[in-house]
Amino acid sequence: MAPRTSRRGAERGAVRRRRLPMRYLLPSLILVALMAMLMLRGFVHSEILADHRVQSPAASDQVPKEILDGGPVIDTRNGREDSVHIPDHKLVLTFDDGPDPEWTPKVLDVLKRHDAHAVFFITGTMASRYPDLVQRMVDEGHEIGLHTFNHPDLSLQSKSRVDWELSQNQLALAGAAGIRTSLFRPPYSSFAGEMDNKSWPVTEYIGSRGYITIVNNTDSEDWRRPGVEKIISNATPKGGKGAIVLMHDSGGDRSQTVAALDRFVSGLQDDGYRFDTLTAALKVPSAHTPVAGLDLWKGRAWVVAVQASENTTSVLVVGLAIIGALVLARFGLMLLLSVLHARKVRRRGFSWGRPITEPVSVLVPAYNEAKCIEQTVHSLVASDHPIEVIVIDDGSSDGTARIVENLRLPNVRVVRQLNAGKPAALNRGVANARYDLIVMMDGDTVFEPATVRELVQPFGDPSVGAVAGNAKVGNRDSLIGAWQHIEYVMGFNLDRRMYDMLNCMPTIPGAVGAFRRSALKRVGGMSDDTLAEDTDITIAMHRDGWRVVYAENARAWTEAPESVQQLWSQRYRWSYGTMQAIWKHRRAIIERGPSGRFGRVGMPLVSLFMILAPLLAPLIDVFLLYGLVFGPTEQTILAWFGVLAVQAICAAYAFRLDKERMTHLLSLPLQQILYRQLMYVVLLQSWITALTGGRLRWQKLRRTGAVGLPGAAGPGGGAAQQPEMDRRPVG
Repeated sequence: MAPRTSRRGAERGAVRRRRLPMRYLLPSLILVALMAMLMLRGFVHSEILADHRVQSPAASDQVPKEILDGGPVIDTRNGREDSVHIPDHKLVLTFDDGPDPEWTPKVLDVLKRHDAHAVFFITGTMASRYPDLVQRMVDEGHEIGLHTFNHPDLSLQSKSRVDWELSQNQLALAGAAGIRTSLFRPPYSSFAGEMDNKSWPVTEYIGSRGYITIVNNTDSEDWRRPGVEKIISNATPKGGKGAIVLMHDSGGDRSQTVAALDRFVSGLQDDGYRFDTLTAALKVPSAHTPVAGLDLWKGRAWVVAVQASENTTSVLVVGLAIIGALVLARFGLMLLLSVLHARKVRRRGFSWGRPITEPVSVLVPAYNEAKCIEQTVHSLVASDHPIEVIVIDDGSSDGTARIVENLRLPNVRVVRQLNAGKPAALNRGVANARYDLIVMMDGDTVFEPATVRELVQPFGDPSVGAVAGNAKVGNRDSLIGAWQHIEYVMGFNLDRRMYDMLNCMPTIPGAVGAFRRSALKRVGGMSDDTLAEDTDITIAMHRDGWRVVYAENARAWTEAPESVQQLWSQRYRWSYGTMQAIWKHRRAIIERGPSGRFGRVGMPLVSLFMILAPLLAPLIDVFLLYGLVFGPTEQTILAWFGVLAVQAICAAYAFRLDKERMTHLLSLPLQQILYRQLMYVVLLQSWITALTGGRLRWQKLRRTGAVGLPGAAGPGGGAAQQPEMDRRPVG
């Protein structure tokens, strides 16, 4: 039998394995919370569970005659079938569908100015959103009635739906003003004489729930917007009779209602009419009863939740508008500056300066890259520019160094060191390099014969301290590979053209970059302070006053991750490392002079478009999903396809610049739906790691060795790409 301690250890290990990591849990919770807020918003805006059907008129032979011929106050409580008229020279103004943030305050101002009171039949959706207006109504002596939560025609609803509409309406009222009410007005109701066999059973049921139904006997028809004079005429009772007057303080433009109300109240007060609440006019106890205990707290919690949803989604809508504008502006800027860059470097007679013909040192840091190092080195030996190749073996355990040594190729050297990470390996290579121009590449990358020559020509300009090459995805035949191919051509290389024109290149890719030895020495060489040493060294070059440019014809072929897990690991490291580099060089923002250009231009652009904007960009997809489900569906689809069309135009132009086949762009729509979401979550996880002070370890990416130069022969089609350098945690 296994020892007890072993079983306990196994149990603890199982518990640890079952625990959901924070990096997955927190993004999931944020997504669930965001969707919950959107669902709540859709609910209180009558986009979810709303029923806008209206029942056609029916026969009225089942409605008691005393109801059809009676007054507008109908009491069916405890089996009664009573109706009541309003006493002469008393008017009960009623306002439906509110409260509205624009028109209800104006209505209340008019009533207060004339010392008149009214009954407001509120909907739960509006009361939940504007509880302060409900409280003002109560504070100023007005009466509140229910008008359901979502404003459906109750004659088309089940009893359970009727109960739900009433209870939710009361919940909103309790949260807004701490009261309940016994007054109710059905949506789409009219005069008592218009009651029919469909609406009467609902009225009876409403009474059985303890409510008095209030219809009207004077309709201002303000919802038609017939003009101020017509509204006053419609609302004025004949021969001094009392009446319940129907008006609206929400549901559209109520400017005519407000203007008519002022003259109507003033004029009829002069004629001896009194404007009061319903219970005051009938001299019966108030319809309001205070709410306390659990019901009160439930109402308040509901209102707080709605307010949080309203405020959050309002901020998100603003954020969506800002992000949309920024994304479109960025696309426009990329296109414009890419055109200018292409014209500049491709015009006849363009030159960086004197031709660079002197030999170059090529550094190849290698860690356990036995599968691909041979073809990588062979691609360098085939270079049409004089070079020396230095392979820095960073403590490999798979014979990487021995493979290179056994090749016995001219101008190829191996430098061995204990495993210390890629920055240390590159610094070791610089120390052993013979020449002043130094090319750095990954040990799993393949160069074309012209790559080194094209990469070093910008050094003809003495102000250039570093050059970024054109990294390309070789394994683009798989779906994930095709998506990364689009990203490299459009998202990386089109960006580099833009940043080149702005003189604020943020990153020299580790797969293909070149440096002046003197520039490297001045900035202290490669640093292991961050997990993005390529971005770190690039920003350091800018801050030291060097230009960093892009050489589009210096192509290097690399194998992109072929599984979601490997892709996640790579992009997680990139995102987190970029954040570290931005934070490390944050003082660049306040630096002045030519060396401060990156801080003034590049740092804000990189922070905005590589860190902040992508974090908010999922709003586009969240609102797309929301619009597809709850509407407006057609406008939502058109907007999404509009954004996709802009992206497709940029991608097509980028592919044209790089002379790539357009067929891969067929997967662009699917990339926007699936691939982009993965990148969002990766960035969010990077933010969480940064904010929580977590440490990120380097992950080795397993390669298949299937990428080589186009048309190259050999196993798997050419040189392969192996795992990234095994680097230790920062700190």
